[in-house]
Amino acid sequence: MRYKSQKVAREYFLSALPLFLLQVIFGILGSIKYVWGYDPLLNIIPFNVARAIHINLLVFWLLLALMGATYCMVADEIKTEIYSVKLARLQLAILLVSGVTAIVGYLFQWNFGMPFLEQPTVIKLAIVVAAFIFLANVALTMFTNHHTLTRTTATLLGGMVMLSVMFLFGIPFMPNLSTQYYFWWWVIHLWVEGAWELIAASLVGWALIKVTGVSRQRIEGWVFAEVCLVLLTGIIGIGHHYYWIGTPQYWLWWGAIFSAAEPVPIMMMLVDTVRHMIKARTLPIVNTLALAWLGASAFVHFMGAGVWGFGQTFPQINRWTHGTQITASHGHFAFWGAYGMLAIALMYIILPEISGHNTEQGSKLGFTAFVSLNFSMIFLVMALLIAGIVQVYLQRVMGMDFLGACRK
Repeated sequence: MRYKSQKVAREYFLSALPLFLLQVIFGILGSIKYVWGYDPLLNIIPFNVARAIHINLLVFWLLLALMGATYCMVADEIKTEIYSVKLARLQLAILLVSGVTAIVGYLFQWNFGMPFLEQPTVIKLAIVVAAFIFLANVALTMFTNHHTLTRTTATLLGGMVMLSVMFLFGIPFMPNLSTQYYFWWWVIHLWVEGAWELIAASLVGWALIKVTGVSRQRIEGWVFAEVCLVLLTGIIGIGHHYYWIGTPQYWLWWGAIFSAAEPVPIMMMLVDTVRHMIKARTLPIVNTLALAWLGASAFVHFMGAGVWGFGQTFPQINRWTHGTQITASHGHFAFWGAYGMLAIALMYIILPEISGHNTEQGSKLGFTAFVSLNFSMIFLVMALLIAGIVQVYLQRVMGMDFLGACRK
């Protein structure tokens, strides 16, 4: 590890990993509640609370992991120490206190009520403060002493700024439900298919440069193309969430056309990643586990976000699949491939460098985890897909009510 301040990434990773474990536990708990007819924890942790905690933990641990990776990447790219390690630790403390308080609060029905943004307003404001500290720390690292930005760091900064700004639209309460959901999607969609895509593209580019030794010029050319296509298709593609919430009819066309183009940059990412990994490698493979996670991430990202998403993006199809387990199948598949697997890959790249360990040390155990996690996710995705198809038939074709279809 070139700079001492990069070690702060380890604190973020070590905070993220227990949250990842808790997310899995609450996911299993939610699955059991959904399948079993008897729920002994109904009065303590009802299904809606378990689901909220599961989803919030997902976002929580991924944000911590990506922020930790950002501090490491920025120092490495700009070739300087992080502006302030104390600010990075203060930001981490605020996020941990806010996140734990929010999750405990859900157990006592203390929440905002909006799905995925259940955090009470005071918690959201604390998160905004932490985000401001993060952006200030990263920007000061980049621009102090007239450091020259690379395309990857500029893209990363743009994604983080977009991430923070879009979160602000999830704070106000709006009495009209259609209006509330209109701006709610500015957070949910423009995070997942806008800001997070920019962040992922820049981090994948940096990771490929480090692991494979591919030329920076080729990687940054791909990152620039990815940014342009993500911004073009992802922002207007928000229309596929506006089909059924009371918005004007033109969103049916806008949403369908631009959403259909969203898999294009994802396909580019997959093809370019594989091409660089196979043909443009100039360094011997010294971290096979990280490379495996990076390659698998690109493929699963394409399948989950591209194929699974494209399959239900047109309104003629979405009218049948919307709100079913097919959507849940797509969400689990896409998020795991695009961000979960990437976060794990970055940990396998950065942590050995920080600790000074051999990157191949413990790789057998790591590959066992790699195979078991991915096969478990495939099983989950396919189970949800099959359940969703049955649900569409029972609920949308046969006319059975929602709870009746769920009991089947």
